[in-house]
Amino acid sequence: MPDTSKVIAVFGAGTGLGASVARRFAREGFRVALVARRKDRLDALVEQLIGEGIDAAGFTADLSKPAEVPALIDVIRGRFGRIDVIEYGPISGEQSFAPATKLDAVTLQKDSPLLLFTPVEVVRAVLPEWAERGDGAFLMTTGHTAVEPRPYMSGVGPLMSAARNWLHSLNGELADIGAYAGTLSIAAFIARSEMGEIAAASLPESVGPLVGPDDLAEHYWDLYTKRDRIEQVHPEPTAG
Repeated sequence: MPDTSKVIAVFGAGTGLGASVARRFAREGFRVALVARRKDRLDALVEQLIGEGIDAAGFTADLSKPAEVPALIDVIRGRFGRIDVIEYGPISGEQSFAPATKLDAVTLQKDSPLLLFTPVEVVRAVLPEWAERGDGAFLMTTGHTAVEPRPYMSGVGPLMSAARNWLHSLNGELADIGAYAGTLSIAAFIARSEMGEIAAASLPESVGPLVGPDDLAEHYWDLYTKRDRIEQVHPEPTAG
């Protein structure tokens, strides 16, 4: 008989948040599909998770190409038979903050596929399955500048803000079929991730501290199970 245990697909899987989300959901019996661009790092992560007793498989893909999403979803479903939860949180080393006065259309065009177009196509690809089953969850990672813009920290923020706008609308519509959409807005850099460590070392301390990916994964599990809010900010902003 085919395995009917649930499946989470982690888009943009790395050693930080993606690995922690995989482990957190696997503790609850989920099988894990990991999607990333660099095959060598992806293979190493999959091998590590399998060594921990997790049913995991890797899928190499360039998430800046939204037209390839339907085929990718088909391949994942072919391996696991189903997709119940998606965590979408890729980041490219080519992305960076920029002053709003220096931002141009070329930069926005370059980053729009990864941060805005592809997540929309991912949901479109899994929606029929979720509607038929009456369940499913799309969990999206955004930076806090999508929620609270700051001077000199534009660039990725406007695109994440657009995706956040879409997700807030999506939440209410998915509820009609028993599914859920939520976002974790991270007001810090992520420890154990390549980009997080580099950014935290190179940017002023006022930008934010490092946060543990295991804590973030716990927030995702809480969002998924409770479904009582659209958005969680972590760390919570302090007054003043």
